[in-house]
Amino acid sequence: MKDSIRHLIQQALVRLTSEGVLPEGLTPAIQVENTKDKSHGDFASNIALMLAKPAGLKPRDLAEKLIAALPQDAQVSKVEIAGPGFLNFFQNSAALAERLETALADPQLAVRKVNATQRVVIDLSSPNLAKEMHVGHLRSTIIGDAVGRVLEFLGDEVIRQNHVGDWGTQFGMLLAYLEEKPAAAESELSDLEQFYRAAKQRFDESAEFADRARELVVKLQAGDAQCLSLWARFNDISLSHCQKIYDRLNVKLTPADVKGESAYNAELAGIVDALREKGLLTEDNGAQCVFLDEFKNAEGNPLPVIVQKAGGGYLYATTDLAAMRYRSQVLHADRALYFVDQRQALHFQMAFEVARRAGFVHEGMQLEHMGFGTMNGADGRPFKTRDGGTVKLIDLLDEAEQRAYALVKGKNPDLDETELRQIARAVGISAVKYADLSKHRTSDYRFNFELMLSFEGNTAPYLLYAYTRVASVFRKLGQGIDEISGQIQLQADQELALAAKLAQFGEVLNSVGEKGEPHLLCAYLYDLAGLFSSFYEHCPILSAEQEEQKQSRLRLAALTGKTLKQGLELLGLETLERM
Repeated sequence: MKDSIRHLIQQALVRLTSEGVLPEGLTPAIQVENTKDKSHGDFASNIALMLAKPAGLKPRDLAEKLIAALPQDAQVSKVEIAGPGFLNFFQNSAALAERLETALADPQLAVRKVNATQRVVIDLSSPNLAKEMHVGHLRSTIIGDAVGRVLEFLGDEVIRQNHVGDWGTQFGMLLAYLEEKPAAAESELSDLEQFYRAAKQRFDESAEFADRARELVVKLQAGDAQCLSLWARFNDISLSHCQKIYDRLNVKLTPADVKGESAYNAELAGIVDALREKGLLTEDNGAQCVFLDEFKNAEGNPLPVIVQKAGGGYLYATTDLAAMRYRSQVLHADRALYFVDQRQALHFQMAFEVARRAGFVHEGMQLEHMGFGTMNGADGRPFKTRDGGTVKLIDLLDEAEQRAYALVKGKNPDLDETELRQIARAVGISAVKYADLSKHRTSDYRFNFELMLSFEGNTAPYLLYAYTRVASVFRKLGQGIDEISGQIQLQADQELALAAKLAQFGEVLNSVGEKGEPHLLCAYLYDLAGLFSSFYEHCPILSAEQEEQKQSRLRLAALTGKTLKQGLELLGLETLERM
């Protein structure tokens, strides 16, 4: 609806410009917001206040001219001036009801992408295969997954790329240790952290082992068959650990999505050569660098993007440039989204600029760093174990399920054990994911089990329960959510408020897809659940006075249920029919 209103205002501006009321060349950003007090309309715009000065008119006088110039639209019942010159738009309730009927009959809930569909590459998760996944990988994994799901729902072709750390000097140490214990490899590698610590201890204590590790790095990088076989075995085992976590998190990542650092090894020399041919390289203390004037250090000197060390080795920037070229020239991406820690913002700004200047990406390709903040403990510092170590992601999920089990069993002691475990799994995993996704992507947040497992407030248990309330209506009715008839009729204030929120679903999903911010969808679903609760309390459904009213309210409940379920699934959360 907001886009429709913006279009109406734009047409009015064109008309007033042609009539000489507005000067030529004005290109204002037309703001349309939801109003809080629906007695003053459903949407408001401050366009008259913005353009009053260049028009040489008082805001209210310009507002009157804008209203007169607005084209007729069946979705708008009236437009009024408020305060110093705001335009307040009132939705036509009959037209709104028709929109909801269309959504109810459509598997896509009448959601379409506003702009043209694209091929989008999403760089997400990217764990280091030398170690187990820890809590630091959670945000990249689930935020990237949610945005990918939304873009697919909107019609984009989404290509997931798990840029795992599967190369580097540490692998010589790991391969040397694996070489020493081939028979015990499977059991040893069941705990990657312990395996890494044991290998590091051998490296520090044994000069002979350290020499062997360095020798294996050289052989690995030279393509030695035996080394590559050991390396591939280690990576397969490590990736299987990752996949178990992805499956448990209900994340749409598979082994086919893995495109690790090693995949670009053969391209790195060519990247450096291409930069040299473009005249972008400068040698600095033996290293090959690209200096960018727009990025300077504290002393005002240009910052370098180092692509080759003095000793000939390559860096993350080199690999990232190779990945960008691959995503442009092979995957033919229109847009590439990088879900990587916010602290890497400068690295990506500089790498993106180098890729553009070198022609590694085609003109018009969007390169976007979707940075995120850190997950912190109760003290506001990065989340750690009690002894200061890194928290394994698997341990966090285990504890979430255990806590959810105790919570659900306390509320439903008579539940069958199998169903209890299923509910606990869904609630526990969803609670962890939703607590993260509901925060602004770029913000740090404090991890708190008590808050995230609460049935009150903006939490997964609250939303999962809201969906089960809708499901319970249809269980009592004895009909499926798709088996109802009748037509939506909007009369009560609670019906109108719920209907208006339901109509915003597509707009919210488009915002999530454009900005890469799943918290917008979380906030929407929380508001929707609250409005349904108010509707449920004030507008009897099964005991409605008239059959037409009952069918109308059932249809509103059905669309609410479908929207909640679809929204939660787009966040990667599993819904429950009962709790």
